[in-house]
Amino acid sequence: MPEWVPDGVDVTVPNAARVYDAALGGYHNFAVDREFRDQAEAAWPGISLLAHANRAYLGRVVRWLVGAGIRQFLDIGSGIPTLGNVHEVAQRIAPEARVMYVDIDPVAVSHAQAILQDDPLAAAIRGDLRTPQAILADPTVVGLIDFAEPVAVLLNAVLHFIPDSDDPMGIVAQLNEAIVSGSYIAISHGTQRPTLNDEQDGVRKLYDRTPTAVTLRTSEEVAGILKGLEIVPPGFVAITDWHPDPEDDDLPQPSVLGAVGRKP
Repeated sequence: MPEWVPDGVDVTVPNAARVYDAALGGYHNFAVDREFRDQAEAAWPGISLLAHANRAYLGRVVRWLVGAGIRQFLDIGSGIPTLGNVHEVAQRIAPEARVMYVDIDPVAVSHAQAILQDDPLAAAIRGDLRTPQAILADPTVVGLIDFAEPVAVLLNAVLHFIPDSDDPMGIVAQLNEAIVSGSYIAISHGTQRPTLNDEQDGVRKLYDRTPTAVTLRTSEEVAGILKGLEIVPPGFVAITDWHPDPEDDDLPQPSVLGAVGRKP
């Protein structure tokens, strides 16, 4: 086993964070994750491009938020750190920006903690989005993030791993309640329009065999997740259409929606 693998990690079952890392060309993944990526690519040719487009979207969102005055970020479901991490993007513009990473995967957290050990303004903990109050009360979180000041909560490609039975709208509502006026919640979410096509259904069935099944939602359902927030322009759009950089050449990705909401 590589030295970066924490004890107790099951390397026989594909993991969403490691599959995403494999799709991005990272190296913190195992053969089972790369096999899953290949199966997903076979079911939905070009799906790996979604990972790259989603990563580019995250970077644009962070840059926009820094421009809007945000200096604190709570990234839940952050995944395995790769090029273009939130703290890298934010601190390049505002060196005083603070970033708290949260993920349920021990590989993601272990690697994040290793690369952040010399950055006093960024940290990582293991946490479950389904228990937001535990995240908000974690000593490391409250030691870094001042919830009396505006904060951006990032939920990037994570809510579609939360089934309806776990009430994703209620989870986001709890996070919204914890942040002050002038804060933001940013999401990206897999969507079906209005029903699953064969490619989406094939990938969904693959994820059904993992610990993190996927729940693709309609655009109306995704919009309901940010109910009560002021949605900044351009609204709920394909991630490739959210403030695209002129030099971007990403293919349109209508299967993943992105939006940023401001708490009034």
